[in-house]
Amino acid sequence: MNRFEGSRVLVTGAGSGIGRATAQRFASEGARVACLDLRGHDDTAAGIGPTAVAFECDVADGAAVATVVEAAVAALGGLEVVCNIAGIGHFSHSHEETPEGFDRIVGVNLNGTFHISRYCLPHLLAAGGGVIVNTASTAGLIGQPWSAAYCASKGGVVMLTKALATEYKSKNIRVNAIAPGGTKTNIISSFSTYPEGADLRQLAKVMSPMEMAEPEEIAALFAFIASDEARYMTGSIVAIDGGITS
Repeated sequence: MNRFEGSRVLVTGAGSGIGRATAQRFASEGARVACLDLRGHDDTAAGIGPTAVAFECDVADGAAVATVVEAAVAALGGLEVVCNIAGIGHFSHSHEETPEGFDRIVGVNLNGTFHISRYCLPHLLAAGGGVIVNTASTAGLIGQPWSAAYCASKGGVVMLTKALATEYKSKNIRVNAIAPGGTKTNIISSFSTYPEGADLRQLAKVMSPMEMAEPEEIAALFAFIASDEARYMTGSIVAIDGGITS
């Protein structure tokens, strides 16, 4: 398929996991891709080839995002699709979570999604429309143990998505979010250490017997939602979670 032939796509968290798979998926369908990542990895862009460019960016830093988005759009020659995928998290008893730890998770997952969207929106408006696809989580749809910061940030992404979709639907800009369940990515290691004294029976509600998804499965959903095949979707939160929220 070449659904994105000639399109320009910006992907955050592109250094690994879902972000890398998504950048690769769009490129495979003909898009030029800007690959943004905290550590500035250019492996993803290098693997894609000359149709991809890499940028170092901490999405929690609004001023840095403003600068990087301008550079990325200039390198691409325009912008039609934005994929907010960068994210972090960890387990912690809420009575032991530090203010710094809470703020960092919200800063990356929620504030970062806003910063990227805010500085990409003028370019989408100038182009006459476009698509933003955010990354929520099952943690934004149901409560999960030892994840107050993560749940709060992803719940915020859900409502940010709906707010932007409502505000810009008359401007031909669609905004949706994907809510993955467990996926085989680096972030899983951040959730592999349980807090001391944790009752592991609480995990039963957030674990699917279908095991975990592959990043490529989530990337395929990003591509579908961003394509013209999903032209009637905006403000939707699409769970792909092995039935966790069913």
